[in-house]
Amino acid sequence: EVDGKVQKGIPHNVLNARYHEQEAMIVADAGIPGAVTIATNMAGRGTDIQLGGNIDMRVLRWQDEQRGLGIEVNPEQVISRKAELEAEIADLKAQALAAGGLFVLGTERHESRRIDNQLRGRTGRQGDPGRSKFFLSCEDDLLRIFAGERLDAIMRTFGVQDGEAITHKWLNNAIATAQKRVEARNYEIRKNLLKYDDVVNDQRKAVFEQRAEFMADEDLSDVVTEMRRDTIGDLVRRHLPPKAYAEQWDLEGLAEQTRSILGLDVPVAEWAAEEGIANEEFEERLIAACDARVQEREALISPAQMRTIEKSFLLQTVDLQWREHLTHLDHLRNVIGLRGYGQRDPLNEYKTEAFSLFEKLLVDLRHNVTRWHMTVEFQFADPQPPAAAFQEIHLDPLTGENAAQMGVLPEGLSPEQRQALPFSALPAGWQQTGRNQACPCGSGKKFKHCHGALV
Repeated sequence: EVDGKVQKGIPHNVLNARYHEQEAMIVADAGIPGAVTIATNMAGRGTDIQLGGNIDMRVLRWQDEQRGLGIEVNPEQVISRKAELEAEIADLKAQALAAGGLFVLGTERHESRRIDNQLRGRTGRQGDPGRSKFFLSCEDDLLRIFAGERLDAIMRTFGVQDGEAITHKWLNNAIATAQKRVEARNYEIRKNLLKYDDVVNDQRKAVFEQRAEFMADEDLSDVVTEMRRDTIGDLVRRHLPPKAYAEQWDLEGLAEQTRSILGLDVPVAEWAAEEGIANEEFEERLIAACDARVQEREALISPAQMRTIEKSFLLQTVDLQWREHLTHLDHLRNVIGLRGYGQRDPLNEYKTEAFSLFEKLLVDLRHNVTRWHMTVEFQFADPQPPAAAFQEIHLDPLTGENAAQMGVLPEGLSPEQRQALPFSALPAGWQQTGRNQACPCGSGKKFKHCHGALV
């Protein structure tokens, strides 16, 4: 008795995330007569449970044991061992069939009936007999949240006392109804999530189609020129509204943006003082100044280099802006549900806001490409002499020593002295040694009981 609970001492295997390396072996042994396997969830495990045991897994385990003992196994020995195991497994299967087959004991019901049915299906593999039984607590979330009213009515009707087990078809129907409610709720969540994803997917298609065109085209000068002129138009319309008086123009802002984005220092104030000048003249003069500036910059390098720079700038800017845009959309989705408190549909609000963000993405893309293209500086330097040939060095991850100097094991040492050797004395590639294989130091012990115990 431990902590007031009686321990039965039944041998068993526990299958959870801690033993994921042994998962296939544990599941394969679940069909052996008398085997008890405790699993967090057996429905999603990919290994087949065969009554009497899985012969393939038994052979693999035998091979691992032989390797751990330092014994090499040839194909003939594998075939012989497999024949021996077939007779043994056939006898164990007969015992399992006589006992009633596989028995699945569930301690709760899943939110989805599909998972429960998969678990029940383990008991009837290819016509084999089997049984399944589920035990639930009235405090389980499935019953407490989704079947609380019906469960209370059933307990009041039959006068059930605390700790008493309830077995009735009404209760089974209540559980099935609760699962249907959960499944319907989860379906609506997925359906609603898909609608939000469709908004992002439409924008993704537009951006990636345009990016694919940029990748396939070698000369993007026309695209960059169009972006530059659209940017100039945006700046003029923002600071010199079309229907505003000259006194309402933001000339300082236009001059500052011109220097920042276009890299030009133009006499905006003097242009505005001219008689009869309008927005169109500002835009035409800025375009002419930019074209002249571009020609000066293209004269510094070859046309091929300029085309390469333009393509690099454009692709880098598209990737950067798209990543930032996805971040903004993710943040928007997290808070858009609050619009429902204002009697507005969050999905429609999300579509509207996402479209506005996409328009801003296109504007920022034009401005950033223009800024990079107009303000980046070219620096020229003499080519450096070729560097000395590199020497490839591999360092041991534990000791930091050069692996090329490893692998020289001293002779005439006892097993204890070999076990005390440092990692630098082990042969190269010792890190790939299996835990049950012989230690590379030559002590004769398993790796996990020798140097592997220190890793």
